Formats: sequence, structure tokens, C-alpha cells
Amino acid sequence: MDENCSGVLECCLFVQKVEVKLDPITDIFRTMHVTAFGLHRLEATAPWGVKQENQAEARVAPSGKKASPTDLAHFAMLSRGNCWLSVEGIAEAIPLTGGDCFLLAKGTSIVLSDGPRTRPRWNFREIGAMANGNVAHCGGGGAPTTIVCGSLSFDRASLKPVTQLLPSFILMKADEARTIALHNTVQALASEMAEQAPGSEVVATRLAEVLFIQVLRAHIASGSERSKGWLRAVFDPQMGAALTAVHESISTPWTVESLAGTAGMSRSAFAARFKELLGQAPLEYVTEWRMQKAMQLLQQRDKKLIDVAKSVGYESDAAFSKAFKRVVGANPGEYVKGSYQGRGDF
Repeated sequence: MDENCSGVLECCLFVQKVEVKLDPITDIFRTMHVTAFGLHRLEATAPWGVKQENQAEARVAPSGKKASPTDLAHFAMLSRGNCWLSVEGIAEAIPLTGGDCFLLAKGTSIVLSDGPRTRPRWNFREIGAMANGNVAHCGGGGAPTTIVCGSLSFDRASLKPVTQLLPSFILMKADEARTIALHNTVQALASEMAEQAPGSEVVATRLAEVLFIQVLRAHIASGSERSKGWLRAVFDPQMGAALTAVHESISTPWTVESLAGTAGMSRSAFAARFKELLGQAPLEYVTEWRMQKAMQLLQQRDKKLIDVAKSVGYESDAAFSKAFKRVVGANPGEYVKGSYQGRGDF
């Protein structure tokens, strides 16, 4: 091998090593793909009021079964006019202006209206059903307001919805510089909805996934609520190191001791901190994410059970099957055949 080839090989090996690094957020979105549905443009005229009520979580759907969309979150962007947003758990109504965008986790109730005292007459599901060509109209004929809205969902079965990991409500104001890319995405999404050109559905789905990640990025960059839950754990130097290690190598035989070592903490301090931030023990998180990855692999249908088992850290298919049934509620064969109807406790 000549000197030039040797240099190229070393460079390729270096690039390969760099690409192996995987952060938890990337891993989650690669594993749990997000898709959009119910996209529409709301043309409202004063007086008007629309509510989004709390809804029960949907069940996990088995592989091979076409399940109804499982809401992950709802999003809306005010593209024209002004309105007021009332959010469950927030005392005062929030004034919105053109360009403001928010993402609402499933299970949180809101009201959008032309004024803080206007009572809602419709809900978002009714508005979506009223849409003609993805455009819905409501109101009394006064001052106009245009809102681009829709829902995001998983297109794969999931044990723990991302909504359990994220804040229930994220608001991005139009005057924040970090939201420029986000607004461009929403405008592109609105354009696809309005034109309905060939391939619009596919483009809208991809844009919805990009939108969700951009909202998450903007929220992280703002520093607001970073002190809560999974996001705080990801960006905590010690907890983040442990989570990154798990997501980079789910097949590693992790123990509380080895994870604590990765975080540079004592075993007891690490376990307590992990439980405080994520609401579960470290190895419970590891096992749950192993099963989530296994569900993704099983859906491919061309994987041998032992290969799936080893990919997620089990030396035998028997040990893997036992863990899978304990977490998912069905053995791998039942899951693949689609005979499992899902459990309602996730």
C-alpha cells in the first residue's frame, strides 16, 4: 500500500469513528419516526374560540396492524392577525401575534380565541372535520386570523411516548432569532397544504418531523424549563454522559456501577439523581430502550430472533424473549404476528 492510500485509509477510519457517536435525541427520532396528520389552515373571524381538550393516551399498536394515529403533539402557528391562547395550568391567557408558534403535548387542554373572554364554540377535531381542501372557516365575520395547525404522531409502535420526556407546552415567539428556521419550515408546510401538488403528503410528513425537531432545538436553546425531566438529564454533564453512552451502545451489558462510572459519580448518588430526573431506575430505562429498539428490528421481519437479541444486549433468544414479554406484554412471535392488541398502561 502506497503512502497516499494509507493516508486515505486513515482518514476514512477517522471519519467512521466520528460517525459512530450518537446522541440520545438523534437516537429517539431515528427509532420513533414522527409523521403529520390532520394538517389544515384555520381562517377565523371574530368572534371565535376553539378548544383542544385533554385526551386519553392511545394504546401501543402491534406490528402488522394499521392503527389509528396516536397523537404525539399538536402544533399551531399564527400566520396572520392576533389571538389569545389559554393553557391548562397557566393562570393568565397569552397574547399571540403573527409568526408565534407553539407545540402542545397530548393531554394538555388549551383554548384559542379572538379575545381572552371569548368562550370556545368549537374544538379542533370539529374544525379539522369541517376543513374543505385543508382550509377550515369559523367565526362571526369580524377581524380575520389565520392559523396553520395540525397534529404529529408516531408511525411506529412505542412503549413510552416522547411526550412523557418533553414539556407539555412549548411557545416560540416570532421575535426570537432562534426561531427563523422553524418559521420557514411552518411556512413551507402551509404552502404544501394549500397547493396539494403531487407528493404533497410525503413532503408535509417530512416537514412535520423537521418541525418537531426544530421546536425542540429552539426550546433547548432558549434555556427555558431545561431544569425538568429528560431534557435536563440529556444536557446535564453527568447524566448526559450516561444517557449518551446507553444510546451509543445499547448492547453493552450495562450495570448501575458502569453507568455511574461513565457519569463520574458514585453508584448511590447516580441512581438517586437518575431516578429524580427521569422517574425510573437506570436499568429500567436501559431495558425499556432495548425493547424499543427490538420492536423496531422485529418490524423489519428479516431478522433472526437471536440477531435481534444480541443487537440489544442479550446473549440468548430465551433471555431476550422473557424480557420482551415482561416489558411489552407479548412474546416477540406474538408481537410480529400482530395478535397482540396492546396495553393501556404506557
